[in-house]
Amino acid sequence: MLTVHFGRFRVATGDRVLDLGCGGGRHAFEAAKQGADVIALDLNEADLKDVRDMFAAMAEVGESAGSTMAVRASGLALPFPDATFDHVIAAEILEHVPDDTAMIAETARVLKPGGLVAVTVPRWWPERICWALSDAYHRVEGGHVRIYRKRQLIRRLRDAGLEPFRTHHAHALHSPYWWLKCAVGVDNETAAVRLYHRFLLWDIIKAPKLTRVLDRLLNPVLGKSLVIYARKTA
Repeated sequence: MLTVHFGRFRVATGDRVLDLGCGGGRHAFEAAKQGADVIALDLNEADLKDVRDMFAAMAEVGESAGSTMAVRASGLALPFPDATFDHVIAAEILEHVPDDTAMIAETARVLKPGGLVAVTVPRWWPERICWALSDAYHRVEGGHVRIYRKRQLIRRLRDAGLEPFRTHHAHALHSPYWWLKCAVGVDNETAAVRLYHRFLLWDIIKAPKLTRVLDRLLNPVLGKSLVIYARKTA
């Protein structure tokens, strides 16, 4: 399930791409399929092991043409020289970081002038409902430490020399799932929660036309994630 739209964030063969806070690696895998040289970076070694295994499997079957690497490091002190990457992806990571200004500055530092960054965070009002329904949703180790308003995040990107040029919302069908989960208790796997989760898995795997159209229609209003594309100024 991709949050970044690669039709709007175009990656070419040979581009150097950093997936910052890669998690399970979904965006890193897609960039590799596009022929980019990809570095997936995270602090979670278990996630990185899975990413390395998938990179190896993709290379074995010819699904990636460029080089791939999974690196354990902090996004607050990236181990790369200035202007290393053509593209940086920071998907659903900034809301976890107390010093998000420093991470945005590091993102801008390693990006080449004219390079592109895709930043995604939970959208303000769906996230606000989750926080109102459940403290356990965000008061956990490594949980969300803030809720962004769109204008606030755009201002922070601009302060770092990153000029936003396009935005959209994603994953409308996921918002009700999280409201339901927060309402019954995030650790309480009720029948309704399990049923909705199975529906989302089915939708991700099968991607039927009806739900894809419904998701696109609802995203401007109900989309769970805010996606911002920006360019580093020269």
